[in-house]
Amino acid sequence: MAPDPFLQPAQFLRHLYEVAVTRALPLHNTAAFLPAPPKGRTLVLGAGKAAGAMAQAVEALWPADAALSGLVVTRYEHIPPRPAGLAQRIEVVEAAHPVPDAAGVAATQRIVDLTRGLTEDDLVLCLISGGGSALLSLPAEGLRLQDKQRISKELLHSGATITEMNCVRKHLSAVKGGRLALACAPARVLTLAISDVPGDDPSVIASGPTVPDASTCADALSILQRFGIALPALVSAALASGVLETPKTGDPAFDRSQVHLIATPGQSLQAAAQAARQAGLSAWILSDEMEGESREVGKVHAALARFVANQGEPFQRPCVILSGGETTVTVRAQPPGVARGRGGRAGEFCLGLALALQGQPNVWALAADTDGIDGTEDNAGAQVEPSTLRRALAAGMKAEDFLERNDGYGYFCALGDLVRTGPTFTNVNDFRALLVL
Repeated sequence: MAPDPFLQPAQFLRHLYEVAVTRALPLHNTAAFLPAPPKGRTLVLGAGKAAGAMAQAVEALWPADAALSGLVVTRYEHIPPRPAGLAQRIEVVEAAHPVPDAAGVAATQRIVDLTRGLTEDDLVLCLISGGGSALLSLPAEGLRLQDKQRISKELLHSGATITEMNCVRKHLSAVKGGRLALACAPARVLTLAISDVPGDDPSVIASGPTVPDASTCADALSILQRFGIALPALVSAALASGVLETPKTGDPAFDRSQVHLIATPGQSLQAAAQAARQAGLSAWILSDEMEGESREVGKVHAALARFVANQGEPFQRPCVILSGGETTVTVRAQPPGVARGRGGRAGEFCLGLALALQGQPNVWALAADTDGIDGTEDNAGAQVEPSTLRRALAAGMKAEDFLERNDGYGYFCALGDLVRTGPTFTNVNDFRALLVL
């Protein structure tokens, strides 16, 4: 039974988050998209934070008497517990996220090697989810892993959108941006994807390893130049000349390639909205593709919540206001001797929200990443209550100071208001819920 939103507002918001995550779990969403076994063999390849759970779902649903093998790579500590009696037919290995490491490169090379010798009678099931851009990592010719790691870190701190980051990643990769589909030809390729990107564009999810890419080398070079991110001279020249261009629509490699989105942010938000309505509240979804600086998005949500609480417009209370998407955090340089803060998009959103709410009565909020990890920390996100700023000030903490050093984790950890779930084994990106009573 769901917690009573009037008596247990914080617990009720946590319940809505759990409903959203459950809606996106692979085992609940895979069966409808699996084809019949092919005449030849079935090879499963994949990458992402949900790749281990997606592989288990395929193993559970694939006919026991039909051949099945393959390899997927997921983030460290993201292999789900194996159900009793479920035979492992797909190998799952771990690597680093969000910055790639040597284990990811080795796993990706093995994935590419497995595509050799495929025929028209074979089927490749490609399991793709958020995080795959870092986990499926094979640097383009002339690019060292160390270079790619540095570029990844600088992009992550720059405030670039996920579309911008993945445009760069595609063009600096030997496997993303449709190149995995080239390696699989002439086999049939069926990609099952869990979307973690605004707009659910398959070419952006995990940098689209099996779909055509509309972006160009010139686009990638422009993004890198705009954010002041340096490239090795040979790689910069290769981008400028178009040598690193990705395959486009019309390439014969995509003639036998299909993509199905098995879970999306919008579906999870709809599930949470339905749960709120079942509890007697009205529920409104602002968008499933919000972008922008996390702190600024927090301010906008706060302004809306205050208007609802004080004026009853544009929504009547009691209500729940939901949103999703992928915001960004621009990591600010700190003075010498001042440590950079810890935290991710959700914590930064909650700091901006709390400051703008200024203790507004009858407004509670939760923001968390549906993969269970906010940035690189051990929390999924945080919660905001009417008492948040007051309790922090009583403990000698000013939210403005923590926001200045991007330290949402430190602020909400000290208050005991972090949301900790551990890995959820899925990923449909940001989840935000505001409860106005």
